[in-house]
Amino acid sequence: MVDIVRKRFGLVGRNISYSFSKGYFTDKFNSENFEGCTYENFDIPEINAFPEVVKNTPDLKGMSVTIPYKEAVIPFLHKLSKKALLIGAVNTIKITKKGKLKGYNTDYYGFKKSLQPLLEPHHKKALILGTGGASKGVAFALDELNIPYTFVSREASEKAIDYSRINATTFDNYQIIINATPVGTSPNVAAFPLLPYEFFTKKHIAYDLIYNPAETQFLQKAAAQGAKIKNGLDMLIFQAEKAWKIWNK
Repeated sequence: MVDIVRKRFGLVGRNISYSFSKGYFTDKFNSENFEGCTYENFDIPEINAFPEVVKNTPDLKGMSVTIPYKEAVIPFLHKLSKKALLIGAVNTIKITKKGKLKGYNTDYYGFKKSLQPLLEPHHKKALILGTGGASKGVAFALDELNIPYTFVSREASEKAIDYSRINATTFDNYQIIINATPVGTSPNVAAFPLLPYEFFTKKHIAYDLIYNPAETQFLQKAAAQGAKIKNGLDMLIFQAEKAWKIWNK
């Protein structure tokens, strides 16, 4: 009888019972016959509980990281990949044979790969709604695509404009609007970023990193004006498969 090698993986976050990752990887392990592999949620109230998760989970080989810990987890890691260091946010952790924790960012890869098929020559500039960890991967991907961008936040700062600054001229100048905030995520499906949606046109892309619901109010309102819309499901699948490769390389 062959001993099955046990490999555990999981997601670190807060209030993550809704999460895509657990279902996705569980289905993957079952359908592709990865015996001994399991994926679980590590729902922690604060990042200081993270070391205990690692310590108390034998056979742990890799972890995904979601909001609100993509930046907060970094001080607990031994090393970062070059791109994670540049981005300043981590959504994938590999645990080496020596027990060291190395952080990666696969969000930027997933976003970039899912956005590229939508791009046309007139899509020249982007607005990124939100300034948290998720927005950093988006910004890095846009840099690689040579698409200039501006951050939007509830309060203006050196790095971001606030929502009150967005008007018809903004929509003329920015043809890609990306929601990198959690506003509109289930169960708060009636919520949406406060934009003048009447200025969306068929020349705009509205991209929402949220995947549940499949069409947020943000996407519905943009689509009603003729905009091309995209949710975050493909991004999640692409980043998850990239994480799987990292855990197994």
